Amino acid sequence: MAFPPLPQSPFVRFVRSESFAGLLLVLTAIMAFIWANSPWRDVYFTLQHTHLALSAGTAALDLSLEHWVNDGLMAVFFLLVGLEIKRELLIGELASRRRATLAVAAAAGGMLLPGALYYLLNAGGLGASGWGVPMATDIAFALGVLALLGSRVPLGLKVFLTALAIVDDLGAVLVIALFYTESVNLTFLALAALTWGVALLAGLKGAPSMKVYAVLGILLWFFVLKSGLHATIAGVMLAFTVPIRKPDPSQYLASLTDAARPGRSEVVGARLRDLEDLLERSQSPLHRMEHALHPFVTFAVLPIFALVNAGVSVSGAGFGAISYGVMLGLLLGKPLGVVGGAWLAVRSGVASLPRRVTWFHMVGAGILAGIGFTMSLFVSNLAFEDVALLTQAKLGVLMASVLAAALGAGWLVVTSKKMPGTAQDF
Repeated sequence: MAFPPLPQSPFVRFVRSESFAGLLLVLTAIMAFIWANSPWRDVYFTLQHTHLALSAGTAALDLSLEHWVNDGLMAVFFLLVGLEIKRELLIGELASRRRATLAVAAAAGGMLLPGALYYLLNAGGLGASGWGVPMATDIAFALGVLALLGSRVPLGLKVFLTALAIVDDLGAVLVIALFYTESVNLTFLALAALTWGVALLAGLKGAPSMKVYAVLGILLWFFVLKSGLHATIAGVMLAFTVPIRKPDPSQYLASLTDAARPGRSEVVGARLRDLEDLLERSQSPLHRMEHALHPFVTFAVLPIFALVNAGVSVSGAGFGAISYGVMLGLLLGKPLGVVGGAWLAVRSGVASLPRRVTWFHMVGAGILAGIGFTMSLFVSNLAFEDVALLTQAKLGVLMASVLAAALGAGWLVVTSKKMPGTAQDF
């Protein structure tokens, strides 16, 4: 008799889905790049700058397609990032002090050193404002590369890289909020704070309805956009109001007991469906929102973002100091900063390496952390308004991300041996 396969852990399912997300991002980015350099390039850039207007009463928004994607859809991406950060801080990998310390130390080094190297190369020049571009890691790409290596790398390395990328994302959000906001409208900022307070109160009261957060999230996004802060920050703000605690299981006990009673096959089937529904509702609002958003972000938000932003026309454009600064930060600053920060944390005794993870693995993870794609392209749009400067930044990001993926994979293949005991990790 054949038994069904054992259910995979949530982390393994996460790695698999992120791996596919990385592949989808690569294909979409390639398609956008080819389109922007084809005879139909004018169609691409015309669509990118086509304006779409929405109005509700006296409120109106008129944004280009590029801005709707970068300010609107990406707010949903940042909402998912915020949910993941909160989950990891409370019950995940960052809830353990030693593991959190390792990730924070590595992420700090992996953000400060790339930014410093970039600034040294561009200080006083037109590209000085782009120091935030090489600071973040694209988790989908990085985990996608690790998944291709199979059992050559231990699960602990994937856990570390995930935690590192999450801390990186949190750092990127702070950088955007503090350094890439030009002016603030205090009236709309106050309305945003009031809306966030209502969402926080709803979370403290344990409001389980996703409709509540959807309405409050749209209002919060609008007020943050009008305040002058980048609208995507609203996603992270909303995420931190969503409760992670589970409902009292006693309220489901009677229903679960009734659903488990024997009966006719069709009755049992109906009861099992009821049981599945009850188990789903017994999850915390944060888990339910995260599970609901993940497919949408994976299959829609990120591919659309890549399609709109990775189309860089190289006609008449070339590499410059901005491109070289981005590449220096991602390809050299990232591995040195990540490994250096982790080494200091381990050396001082406040952290330790994950099980089966060696320093050779950590160097590979540091190189893969140089895959900046999504967040680096996003910060590029904030740092540069001039098309020529933005093109330089995007070329640097794309080239560095491709090289980091190839070099990181090559390093881990050469320095790692196949681990029979980790096959079940995949």
